[in-house]
Amino acid sequence: MLRISTILACLLVGACQSDIYVRDGVTDGDTFYLAQDAMLDPDPALQAWVTYSLMKSACQLELGGSNPARASSYACELTARQQLLDAWAEQRVAADGVEDDYLDTLSEVRTAGYLEEYVVYYFGSRRWQVPGDVDLNAFRRWQGEHLEHHRASTRIIGSWNYRERVIEASRASR
Repeated sequence: MLRISTILACLLVGACQSDIYVRDGVTDGDTFYLAQDAMLDPDPALQAWVTYSLMKSACQLELGGSNPARASSYACELTARQQLLDAWAEQRVAADGVEDDYLDTLSEVRTAGYLEEYVVYYFGSRRWQVPGDVDLNAFRRWQGEHLEHHRASTRIIGSWNYRERVIEASRASR
């Protein structure tokens, strides 16, 4: 059921926020590419990662640039991780308490109030604009007690791409 709602969410994002799919007057991102197994596999953890992938990819399109797939921001990563955890919480209820080491650990980070710091520490870039209240020193102290041997993870990421006719039109204009 949640997989269907995730797919519907994908369609709604495309339908409701069409302004993020236009760059330089050309429709961008009308096709979302994700490994077919990810869309069909009912694994609860994988379906939570599908949500992450969609959220991050849509945000990257919004950021734009010459290659949106390489766009990166604090807000994109934080929002995508928050949505990942929300989807994971729903999946756990639907799948009767299923477990995933990484997602369960990340849930503990959020519960402790350090998700923002986690995102900056493990995925941050010098180019990111990070709010001043992100307390990396406090996170490092907490991390030393709670995240020994932890490795950050990104399980899957999809991408938006041009429709074939837009690519063909672009080639023809050269």
